[in-house]
Amino acid sequence: MIQPVQSKPTLLSRRQLVWLTLTLAIAMDTVVQLCWKFAVEQVPETVGLWQSVAAILRESLFHVALIVFGLQFFNWMIVLAHADLSYAQPVTALSYVTVSGASVVLFHDQLSPLRMAGLAMIMVGVWVISRTNVRTAGLAPVQDEEASMSEVSR
Repeated sequence: MIQPVQSKPTLLSRRQLVWLTLTLAIAMDTVVQLCWKFAVEQVPETVGLWQSVAAILRESLFHVALIVFGLQFFNWMIVLAHADLSYAQPVTALSYVTVSGASVVLFHDQLSPLRMAGLAMIMVGVWVISRTNVRTAGLAPVQDEEASMSEVSR
């Protein structure tokens, strides 16, 4: 009888790694959006386009946003190596929820009932997607156990 190949134990399962890196993606996107907003608020509204660009380039929080953008690039490479894009990208929509919540606290934004309903729909949509497999690309169709066992014994 052929013994199944035992895979090496890993620190994290694929699903755990995907959710860890997706959580990082959501957190980093939230940081980027908040830093960008803080930096833009420091630019006077009365200046022209080029003065605005020059002013934003001098803002340290804008530099933080650029660094976190770079980190997001590498994190996203890890996500896509382990999950379908059709799974990962919709999950990152949770950053709309985190950015909105942080904007209420930090910038005193107001969330209308309609906005809150939209955010609730995003959370429901992410929950539905999270119930599926993180990776479907390249998977062979599932065969019944007897058929697969007869092929193994040949």
